[in-house]
Amino acid sequence: MPHTTTPVPHVAVILPCLNEAAAVGHVIDDVLAALPEATVYVYDNRSTDDTAEVARAHGALVRYEPRPGKGNVIRRAFADVEADVYVLLDGDDTYDASVAGELVQKLITEGLDHVVGARRASTVTAYRRGHAAGNRMLNQVVSTVFGEPVTDMLSGYRVMSRRFVKSFPAISRGFEVETELTVHAVNLRVPQAEVPVGFKDRAEGSASKLRTYRDGWAILRWIVRLARYERPTLVHSLLGGFIALVAVVLGIPVVVEFVQTGLVPRFPTAILASALMMIAVVVTAVGVILEAVRHASDEASRLVYLEYPSPLTLLDGVRPAPEVDVRHDRAARR
Repeated sequence: MPHTTTPVPHVAVILPCLNEAAAVGHVIDDVLAALPEATVYVYDNRSTDDTAEVARAHGALVRYEPRPGKGNVIRRAFADVEADVYVLLDGDDTYDASVAGELVQKLITEGLDHVVGARRASTVTAYRRGHAAGNRMLNQVVSTVFGEPVTDMLSGYRVMSRRFVKSFPAISRGFEVETELTVHAVNLRVPQAEVPVGFKDRAEGSASKLRTYRDGWAILRWIVRLARYERPTLVHSLLGGFIALVAVVLGIPVVVEFVQTGLVPRFPTAILASALMMIAVVVTAVGVILEAVRHASDEASRLVYLEYPSPLTLLDGVRPAPEVDVRHDRAARR
Protein backbone atom coordinates (compact mmCIF):
# COMPACT_ATOMS: atom_id res chain seq x y z
CA MET A 1 0.00 0.00 0.00
CA PRO A 2 1.61 3.30 -1.04
CA HIS A 3 2.56 5.68 1.71
CA THR A 4 0.81 9.04 1.51
CA THR A 5 1.50 12.16 3.49
CA THR A 6 -0.88 14.96 4.27
CA PRO A 7 0.44 18.19 2.75
CA VAL A 8 1.35 20.95 5.14
CA PRO A 9 -1.24 23.73 4.81
CA HIS A 10 0.03 27.00 3.42
CA VAL A 11 -0.40 29.53 6.25
CA ALA A 12 -0.11 33.25 5.56
CA VAL A 13 0.32 35.63 8.48
CA ILE A 14 -0.73 39.20 7.71
CA LEU A 15 0.56 42.00 9.95
CA PRO A 16 -0.87 45.47 9.22
CA CYS A 17 1.69 47.98 10.47
CA LEU A 18 2.02 51.73 10.87
CA ASN A 19 5.20 52.85 12.65
CA GLU A 20 5.71 49.59 14.54
CA ALA A 21 9.51 49.33 14.32
CA ALA A 22 9.76 48.88 18.09
CA ALA A 23 7.37 45.91 18.16
CA VAL A 24 7.04 44.16 14.80
CA GLY A 25 10.29 42.20 15.12
CA HIS A 26 9.09 40.50 18.32
CA VAL A 27 5.76 39.63 16.69
CA ILE A 28 7.44 38.06 13.66
CA ASP A 29 9.80 36.02 15.84
CA ASP A 30 6.93 34.72 18.00
CA VAL A 31 4.79 33.86 14.98
CA LEU A 32 7.57 32.00 13.18
CA ALA A 33 8.38 30.10 16.37
CA ALA A 34 4.75 28.98 16.56
CA LEU A 35 4.29 28.50 12.79
CA PRO A 36 7.74 27.80 11.31
CA GLU A 37 6.31 26.94 7.86
CA ALA A 38 4.20 30.11 7.62
CA THR A 39 4.86 33.05 5.34
CA VAL A 40 4.70 36.36 7.18
CA TYR A 41 3.55 39.42 5.25
CA VAL A 42 4.07 42.83 6.81
CA TYR A 43 1.88 45.44 5.13
CA ASP A 44 3.47 48.83 5.72
CA ASN A 45 0.76 51.48 5.77
CA ARG A 46 2.87 54.61 5.15
CA SER A 47 5.23 54.18 8.10
CA THR A 48 7.77 56.92 8.74
CA ASP A 49 10.07 54.79 10.91
CA ASP A 50 12.10 51.63 10.19
CA THR A 51 9.16 49.21 10.26
CA ALA A 52 9.93 47.77 6.81
CA GLU A 53 13.64 47.30 7.49
CA VAL A 54 13.02 45.61 10.85
CA ALA A 55 10.41 43.31 9.30
CA ARG A 56 12.76 42.20 6.52
CA ALA A 57 15.56 41.60 9.02
CA HIS A 58 13.29 39.21 10.95
CA GLY A 59 12.27 37.22 7.89
CA ALA A 60 9.01 38.80 6.77
CA LEU A 61 7.95 39.76 3.26
CA VAL A 62 7.18 43.49 3.17
CA ARG A 63 4.45 44.94 1.03
CA TYR A 64 3.04 48.44 0.93
CA GLU A 65 -0.43 49.95 0.99
CA PRO A 66 -0.32 53.74 0.44
CA ARG A 67 -3.98 54.40 1.28
CA PRO A 68 -4.25 55.04 5.02
CA GLY A 69 -6.46 52.86 7.20
CA LYS A 70 -6.42 49.29 8.46
CA GLY A 71 -9.44 48.41 6.32
CA ASN A 72 -7.54 49.41 3.17
CA VAL A 73 -4.59 47.27 4.24
CA ILE A 74 -6.74 44.19 4.84
CA ARG A 75 -8.64 44.70 1.59
CA ARG A 76 -5.33 44.75 -0.30
CA ALA A 77 -3.81 41.82 1.59
CA PHE A 78 -6.84 39.58 1.19
CA ALA A 79 -6.85 40.27 -2.55
CA ASP A 80 -3.11 39.72 -3.06
CA VAL A 81 -2.19 36.85 -0.73
CA GLU A 82 -3.02 33.24 -1.60
CA ALA A 83 -3.02 30.65 1.19
CA ASP A 84 -5.00 27.84 2.80
CA VAL A 85 -5.19 29.55 6.19
CA TYR A 86 -4.85 33.23 7.01
CA VAL A 87 -3.70 34.64 10.34
CA LEU A 88 -4.51 38.31 10.85
CA LEU A 89 -2.57 39.88 13.70
CA ASP A 90 -1.76 43.43 14.75
CA GLY A 91 1.94 44.23 14.57
CA ASP A 92 2.06 46.10 17.89
CA ASP A 93 3.04 43.06 20.03
CA THR A 94 0.03 43.38 22.34
CA TYR A 95 -1.42 39.95 21.48
CA ASP A 96 0.09 36.62 22.44
CA ALA A 97 1.45 35.61 19.03
CA SER A 98 2.91 32.37 20.44
CA VAL A 99 -0.54 30.69 20.39
CA ALA A 100 -0.99 31.19 16.63
CA GLY A 101 -0.24 27.52 16.00
CA GLU A 102 -2.97 26.44 18.41
CA LEU A 103 -5.52 28.70 16.71
CA VAL A 104 -4.59 27.40 13.26
CA GLN A 105 -4.80 23.81 14.48
CA LYS A 106 -8.25 24.45 15.97
CA LEU A 107 -9.49 25.94 12.70
CA ILE A 108 -8.29 22.94 10.65
CA THR A 109 -9.17 20.06 12.98
CA GLU A 110 -12.65 21.40 13.78
CA GLY A 111 -13.42 22.53 10.24
CA LEU A 112 -13.94 26.16 11.26
CA ASP A 113 -13.79 29.21 9.02
CA HIS A 114 -13.21 31.91 11.62
CA VAL A 115 -11.39 31.76 14.95
CA VAL A 116 -11.27 34.96 17.00
CA GLY A 117 -8.60 35.56 19.61
CA ALA A 118 -10.73 37.06 22.39
CA ARG A 119 -8.51 39.32 24.47
CA ARG A 120 -7.84 38.61 28.12
CA ALA A 121 -5.74 41.42 29.58
CA SER A 122 -2.68 40.28 31.53
CA THR A 123 -2.19 43.72 33.13
CA VAL A 124 -4.63 46.35 34.36
CA THR A 125 -3.16 48.88 31.93
CA ALA A 126 -3.40 46.70 28.80
CA TYR A 127 -6.72 48.31 27.85
CA ARG A 128 -6.61 52.06 27.46
CA ARG A 129 -9.05 54.04 29.55
CA GLY A 130 -12.56 53.64 28.21
CA HIS A 131 -11.66 50.95 25.68
CA ALA A 132 -12.90 47.99 27.75
CA ALA A 133 -16.27 49.63 28.49
CA GLY A 134 -16.62 50.79 24.89
CA ASN A 135 -15.79 47.33 23.57
CA ARG A 136 -18.42 45.74 25.84
CA MET A 137 -21.03 48.25 24.71
CA LEU A 138 -20.30 47.68 21.02
CA ASN A 139 -20.31 43.91 21.53
CA GLN A 140 -23.75 44.16 23.08
CA VAL A 141 -25.05 46.32 20.24
CA VAL A 142 -23.82 43.87 17.59
CA SER A 143 -25.11 40.86 19.54
CA THR A 144 -28.56 42.47 19.81
CA VAL A 145 -28.83 43.74 16.23
CA PHE A 146 -27.41 40.68 14.47
CA GLY A 147 -28.63 37.99 16.87
CA GLU A 148 -25.27 36.33 17.52
CA PRO A 149 -23.38 36.47 20.84
CA VAL A 150 -20.07 38.32 20.46
CA THR A 151 -17.53 38.91 23.23
CA ASP A 152 -14.67 40.67 21.40
CA MET A 153 -15.68 41.90 17.98
CA LEU A 154 -12.81 44.43 17.88
CA SER A 155 -10.09 41.82 18.27
CA GLY A 156 -7.19 42.23 15.86
CA TYR A 157 -6.22 38.55 16.20
CA ARG A 158 -8.09 36.23 13.84
CA VAL A 159 -7.48 32.98 11.98
CA MET A 160 -9.55 32.45 8.85
CA SER A 161 -10.05 29.89 6.11
CA ARG A 162 -9.43 30.65 2.46
CA ARG A 163 -13.13 30.55 1.63
CA PHE A 164 -13.94 33.02 4.40
CA VAL A 165 -11.27 35.47 3.23
CA LYS A 166 -12.11 35.26 -0.47
CA SER A 167 -15.82 35.85 0.16
CA PHE A 168 -15.17 38.86 2.40
CA PRO A 169 -16.04 42.16 0.60
CA ALA A 170 -13.78 44.42 2.74
CA ILE A 171 -15.66 47.67 2.28
CA SER A 172 -14.53 49.64 5.33
CA ARG A 173 -11.34 51.70 5.35
CA GLY A 174 -10.31 52.02 8.98
CA PHE A 175 -10.57 50.17 12.28
CA GLU A 176 -14.21 49.38 11.52
CA VAL A 177 -12.92 46.42 9.50
CA GLU A 178 -13.02 44.20 12.62
CA THR A 179 -16.74 44.90 12.95
CA GLU A 180 -17.19 44.10 9.26
CA LEU A 181 -15.36 40.78 9.68
CA THR A 182 -17.59 39.87 12.61
CA VAL A 183 -20.79 40.73 10.75
CA HIS A 184 -19.59 38.84 7.66
CA ALA A 185 -19.14 35.71 9.79
CA VAL A 186 -22.59 36.16 11.36
CA ASN A 187 -24.36 36.72 8.03
CA LEU A 188 -22.77 33.72 6.33
CA ARG A 189 -23.39 31.64 9.48
CA VAL A 190 -19.95 30.10 9.13
CA PRO A 191 -18.60 27.70 11.76
CA GLN A 192 -16.53 29.81 14.11
CA ALA A 193 -15.15 29.95 17.63
CA GLU A 194 -13.61 32.35 20.12
CA VAL A 195 -10.44 31.41 21.99
CA PRO A 196 -9.08 33.46 24.92
CA VAL A 197 -5.64 34.93 24.17
CA GLY A 198 -3.28 37.04 26.23
CA PHE A 199 -3.32 40.80 25.80
CA LYS A 200 -0.60 43.07 27.16
CA ASP A 201 0.76 46.61 27.12
CA ARG A 202 2.43 48.00 24.05
CA ALA A 203 6.19 47.73 23.68
CA GLU A 204 8.13 50.69 25.01
CA GLY A 205 8.71 53.19 22.25
CA SER A 206 5.55 52.38 20.27
CA ALA A 207 2.40 54.46 20.29
CA SER A 208 -1.23 53.45 19.80
CA LYS A 209 -2.98 54.64 16.64
CA LEU A 210 -6.40 54.35 18.29
CA ARG A 211 -8.39 57.40 19.36
CA THR A 212 -10.97 56.29 21.93
CA TYR A 213 -13.84 58.64 21.09
CA ARG A 214 -13.13 59.21 17.41
CA ASP A 215 -12.68 55.53 16.57
CA GLY A 216 -15.52 54.46 18.89
CA TRP A 217 -17.89 56.87 17.17
CA ALA A 218 -16.70 55.70 13.73
CA ILE A 219 -17.29 52.06 14.70
CA LEU A 220 -20.74 52.85 16.09
CA ARG A 221 -21.66 54.65 12.86
CA TRP A 222 -20.41 51.65 10.90
CA ILE A 223 -22.59 49.33 13.00
CA VAL A 224 -25.62 51.50 12.21
CA ARG A 225 -24.69 51.44 8.54
CA LEU A 226 -24.27 47.67 8.54
CA ALA A 227 -27.55 47.27 10.41
CA ARG A 228 -29.27 49.31 7.72
CA TYR A 229 -27.75 47.16 4.97
CA GLU A 230 -27.94 43.79 6.69
CA ARG A 231 -31.21 44.17 8.64
CA PRO A 232 -33.19 46.60 6.44
CA THR A 233 -36.63 45.31 7.43
CA LEU A 234 -35.87 45.84 11.12
CA VAL A 235 -34.34 49.30 10.67
CA HIS A 236 -36.95 50.59 8.24
CA SER A 237 -39.81 49.15 10.29
CA LEU A 238 -38.55 50.94 13.39
CA LEU A 239 -38.11 54.19 11.46
CA GLY A 240 -41.49 53.81 9.73
CA GLY A 241 -43.13 52.97 13.05
CA PHE A 242 -41.69 56.11 14.67
CA ILE A 243 -42.93 58.32 11.81
CA ALA A 244 -46.35 56.65 11.97
CA LEU A 245 -46.50 57.28 15.73
CA VAL A 246 -45.81 60.98 15.18
CA ALA A 247 -48.54 61.04 12.52
CA VAL A 248 -51.02 59.43 14.91
CA VAL A 249 -50.17 61.86 17.71
CA LEU A 250 -50.71 64.80 15.38
CA GLY A 251 -53.80 63.34 13.75
CA ILE A 252 -55.82 62.18 16.77
CA PRO A 253 -56.83 65.73 17.90
CA VAL A 254 -57.88 66.54 14.34
CA VAL A 255 -60.03 63.40 14.10
CA VAL A 256 -61.56 63.97 17.55
CA GLU A 257 -62.43 67.54 16.65
CA PHE A 258 -63.99 66.42 13.36
CA VAL A 259 -66.13 63.80 15.15
CA GLN A 260 -67.32 66.37 17.69
CA THR A 261 -67.93 69.34 15.36
CA GLY A 262 -67.93 67.97 11.83
CA LEU A 263 -65.27 70.53 10.98
CA VAL A 264 -61.52 70.36 10.25
CA PRO A 265 -60.24 73.81 11.20
CA ARG A 266 -56.57 72.74 11.40
CA PHE A 267 -55.91 71.81 7.81
CA PRO A 268 -52.08 72.15 8.00
CA THR A 269 -51.93 69.64 10.88
CA ALA A 270 -54.28 67.27 9.07
CA ILE A 271 -52.19 67.48 5.89
CA LEU A 272 -48.94 66.96 7.84
CA ALA A 273 -50.33 63.92 9.67
CA SER A 274 -51.55 62.39 6.40
CA ALA A 275 -48.21 63.04 4.69
CA LEU A 276 -46.27 61.52 7.59
CA MET A 277 -48.42 58.39 7.52
CA MET A 278 -47.79 57.96 3.79
CA ILE A 279 -44.07 58.47 4.35
CA ALA A 280 -44.13 55.82 7.08
CA VAL A 281 -45.74 53.34 4.68
CA VAL A 282 -43.16 54.12 1.97
CA VAL A 283 -40.24 53.79 4.41
CA THR A 284 -41.49 50.40 5.60
CA ALA A 285 -42.04 49.24 2.01
CA VAL A 286 -38.48 50.27 1.08
CA GLY A 287 -37.23 48.10 3.94
CA VAL A 288 -39.09 45.09 2.54
CA ILE A 289 -37.60 45.70 -0.93
CA LEU A 290 -34.09 46.12 0.47
CA GLU A 291 -34.52 42.87 2.40
CA ALA A 292 -35.09 41.06 -0.88
CA VAL A 293 -31.99 42.71 -2.36
CA ARG A 294 -29.99 41.71 0.72
CA HIS A 295 -31.07 38.09 0.34
CA ALA A 296 -29.79 38.11 -3.24
CA SER A 297 -26.48 39.59 -2.07
CA ASP A 298 -26.19 36.99 0.70
CA GLU A 299 -26.81 34.22 -1.82
CA ALA A 300 -24.03 35.58 -4.05
CA SER A 301 -21.60 35.73 -1.11
CA ARG A 302 -22.58 32.22 -0.09
CA LEU A 303 -21.95 30.89 -3.59
CA VAL A 304 -18.47 32.46 -3.63
CA TYR A 305 -17.84 30.98 -0.19
CA LEU A 306 -18.90 27.50 -1.35
CA GLU A 307 -16.57 27.60 -4.35
CA TYR A 308 -13.60 27.04 -2.04
CA PRO A 309 -12.91 23.83 -0.08
CA SER A 310 -13.51 23.40 3.62
CA PRO A 311 -10.52 23.48 6.00
CA LEU A 312 -11.36 19.85 6.79
CA THR A 313 -10.04 18.88 3.35
CA LEU A 314 -6.57 19.81 4.58
CA LEU A 315 -6.77 16.86 6.95
CA ASP A 316 -7.69 14.57 4.05
CA GLY A 317 -4.77 15.67 1.94
CA VAL A 318 -7.06 17.26 -0.64
CA ARG A 319 -5.72 20.72 -1.27
CA PRO A 320 -5.90 22.58 -4.56
CA ALA A 321 -2.99 24.79 -5.45
CA PRO A 322 -3.52 28.21 -3.84
CA GLU A 323 -3.05 30.05 -7.11
CA VAL A 324 -5.92 28.19 -8.83
CA ASP A 325 -9.02 30.36 -9.24
CA VAL A 326 -11.96 27.99 -8.95
CA ARG A 327 -14.25 30.12 -11.09
CA HIS A 328 -11.72 30.52 -13.92
CA ASP A 329 -10.92 26.83 -13.80
CA ARG A 330 -14.60 25.95 -14.06
CA ALA A 331 -15.05 28.34 -16.98
CA ALA A 332 -12.07 26.81 -18.76
CA ARG A 333 -13.58 23.33 -18.49
CA ARG A 334 -16.66 24.57 -20.29
